[in-house]
Amino acid sequence: MYYMNWSDEICKLFFFLGMVMSFCFLFIGSYFCMSNYVLFLDWNLISLNSFSMLMVILLDFKSLMFMGFVLFISSLVVYYSNSYMMGDINLVRFIVLVLMFVLSMIFMIISPNLISILLGWDGLGLVSYCLVIYYQNNKSYNAGMLTALSNRIGDVLLLLSIAWLVCYGSWNFIYLGMWGEYGSNSLMLNYVVIMIVIAAFTSSAQIPFSSWLPAAMAAPTPVSALVHSSTLVTAGVYLLIRFGDMIMYFELSSYLLYIGCITMFMAGVGANFEFDLKKIIALSTLSQLGLMMSTIGLGYYDLAFFHLLMHALFKALLFLCAGVIIHGLGDCQDIRVMGGVVNQMPLVSLCFMTSNLALCGMPFLSGFYSKDLILELSLMGNCNLLVFVLFFLSVGLTVCYTFRLIYYVMICEFNFNVLHCLGDENYEFIFPMFVLMIMSVVGGSLMSWLMLMTPSMICMDYSLSMLTIVISMVGGWLGFELCNFNYYGGVIYNNQYVVSFLGSMWFMPFISTYMLMYFPLYGGFMMFRESDHGWGEELGGQGLFKFMMNLSDLNQSIQDNMFSLYLLSFILWFFILFVIV
Repeated sequence: MYYMNWSDEICKLFFFLGMVMSFCFLFIGSYFCMSNYVLFLDWNLISLNSFSMLMVILLDFKSLMFMGFVLFISSLVVYYSNSYMMGDINLVRFIVLVLMFVLSMIFMIISPNLISILLGWDGLGLVSYCLVIYYQNNKSYNAGMLTALSNRIGDVLLLLSIAWLVCYGSWNFIYLGMWGEYGSNSLMLNYVVIMIVIAAFTSSAQIPFSSWLPAAMAAPTPVSALVHSSTLVTAGVYLLIRFGDMIMYFELSSYLLYIGCITMFMAGVGANFEFDLKKIIALSTLSQLGLMMSTIGLGYYDLAFFHLLMHALFKALLFLCAGVIIHGLGDCQDIRVMGGVVNQMPLVSLCFMTSNLALCGMPFLSGFYSKDLILELSLMGNCNLLVFVLFFLSVGLTVCYTFRLIYYVMICEFNFNVLHCLGDENYEFIFPMFVLMIMSVVGGSLMSWLMLMTPSMICMDYSLSMLTIVISMVGGWLGFELCNFNYYGGVIYNNQYVVSFLGSMWFMPFISTYMLMYFPLYGGFMMFRESDHGWGEELGGQGLFKFMMNLSDLNQSIQDNMFSLYLLSFILWFFILFVIV
């Protein structure tokens, strides 16, 4: 009993401290934003000839705002976890892991130094592995290993970037472009930026590193809410926002734009073929990450950061609502056996509907202020037809899988849930969700007034301005049609070729796991068979053994016939002597 009270006190203490610190960071960040103020805290740790190791903390409105949002969401998630994980004998360990996860993210946010960024990045990767395998079974172990190894690629590339930046005399990348140009040896810095971009792709699960994000759903739902809203998956986007000027200078923006669009489209299609509630939400996260990458590729770094903050609010709310529904249905995540939740859990359904509509960009929720502006600016930009089609197809697919999810979970008839007791009377569940719901409603307008004080000039044709609304309406109608009529659903979902390709993220899990493992393992097997069990044995151990055995047999035969040889030699000697005499 004392053990459970101890975990309860830890959760409440972190909730209080996290809320206080988050509001402090948000208010200070607002002041920095309005005053255009940046603060550097610099410590010289080691000096070696012309090279110095500095510990630098960068405090500007982006780092302060992001820290405020991370602490705000994590404090609500910890408060929610106290009730969600009730009865778990390792609850204290779980809370400590979550705190380490948050501290690693904060350490990465405040640093413009690649060494300290690597420390925070490694902390995120290692702690995320511990959290994904928290439920100890084979599926969790496989998912955790896939997550850890995918992010380890980014760790290796960051280490190579650190080694390469030694040529510039500093690991503080923020100083490299202060004089306009990046020096005569800019080709080397180009390689550094390419490696950092690929490292960000691994963390933010862009193609071809997308398979670990749905697999990480093996973690507890509070961890999913934290990972997919404001920590691990957003670390890569935040790092690219910091490197935005270098990305533009070395003309890497187009690659980010295309990869982000393809990832967004792939995730949107895959979510319409998925029936696991948490995986649908994970694929929606992947779709929004692709949107952020595309926005960075278009050159709108502040707008990508704005959407990053807004996405953190409604995605954390969406995961918390999903956790309550899964908890009430006896840990069942299949949306086909859900239905009618709105009748038994009206408060949770209200939060669930709000978060889904914010994800679609419904006016005037938080997602609208960032997403609609991104789409309008992309229409004004010099985008080609491929980007244009992928952008707006992805918007339609987002609305499609959102309305499909709403229909299956809330509107359709009961499906086997008469065996479960659904309800939303638990205060520790409802309070964090209502706080996030309020922020999802008013947060977009508040942050837009703060960050976008000068309204963007949008100049386009009326038909283009109506395109987003039309595509959203068509996407919502298609989502309802796919659920409501068995004919359309049967034609699409019973085609095994369509489902196996589109529903499995274009074979990304197979390519990232089995295909990568097959050739090294098969090559090792062939080498083992041909060398160790083949010529290696023939010329090595077994060959030497056979040679020694043959030599021993020859020696033994000589010794066995020794008397006969002596007698023969004696007779020959006497014969020779007789002939000579």
